Amino acid sequence: MRILMVCLGNICRSPLAEGILRHKTTQKGLDWEVDSAGTSGYHEGEHPDSRSIAVARSYGIDITAQRSRMITLQDLEDFDWILVMDSSNYNNVKKLCRSAEQLHKIKLIMNYVNPDYNTPVPDPYWEDDGFDQVYRMLDVACDALVAKHTQEL
Repeated sequence: MRILMVCLGNICRSPLAEGILRHKTTQKGLDWEVDSAGTSGYHEGEHPDSRSIAVARSYGIDITAQRSRMITLQDLEDFDWILVMDSSNYNNVKKLCRSAEQLHKIKLIMNYVNPDYNTPVPDPYWEDDGFDQVYRMLDVACDALVAKHTQEL
C-alpha cells in the first residue's frame, strides 16, 4: 500500500499525518509506503513547522527527517491513495488528474472517520494551540485508515 498525505504547504498537517501513519504501520509490521506533499511549493525543502515537530515528539513520533515538497503528476500514478486535509486540497489535487483512476485515488482523510461528511482537518499554521487538536484528529483517522485497509487484505 502506498499512501500520500497532502495539505497546502506540507509543513503542518500532512507531515503529522505521514508521521502518525508511518508510526502505526511500523508498529503493526505493515509494509506500507507513506509520504507527504503540498499543493504549493511555498516551503520546498524545509523541515516541518516546529510546532508540528513538537506535538509529534510529545506523542513519541519523530518527523524531523521530513522535507516539504510539492505534489507531482507522477505521485498520482505512484500512490494507491492521495489523502487530503480539506476541500481546497482536494480541488487542487483534482486539477492535476489526467484520468478517472487518478481522481478515484483522492480522498479526504477524515472521511475514514465520518464517511461522506468531508470534515476538514483545520490548518493550525496561524494558531499555536491548534496543533494538538490536529494531531488527535489525524491519529483517529489513521487508526480508521489502517483498520479499513487491513480488513481488505
